[in-house]
Amino acid sequence: MIEIQFQVEINASKERVWATLWEDQTFRDWANVIDEGTYMKGKMQEGNEIQYISSVNGYGVTSLIEKLTPNLFVLFRHSADTKESGQQEREREWTGGSESYSLTEENGVTTLIVIMDVPQELEELFHIRFPQAMERIKALAEKCNKI
Repeated sequence: MIEIQFQVEINASKERVWATLWEDQTFRDWANVIDEGTYMKGKMQEGNEIQYISSVNGYGVTSLIEKLTPNLFVLFRHSADTKESGQQEREREWTGGSESYSLTEENGVTTLIVIMDVPQELEELFHIRFPQAMERIKALAEKCNKI
């Protein structure tokens, strides 16, 4: 696995950015940029397991929410790679990796930092798609901020 990091400044409160990250409709919107049809299954609560699953191919990953401070930080520890919409395990591409989202706000501008472990063979793809997803998060949060 390779650790990669992304950062974006968003003209919205950390609460608005957090909601954009994890509310079902907006999550599906920005996560679709990374892997078509991605949705999240489970409740965002420290100690819970959640699943990221692609509705297109049924592949996904099961992750433990290791640390959660609402509106500020979440750390996922990937515990299993799955297929068949999360029903069966598959090759261990993501297992053991982590993914964190950190938010800090100053004067109405939130800085979102994402640090993740990715399989080496997917590093190039994530360097292309994840910045696009970050820009989508920014656009969604700033749009919702104006409503």
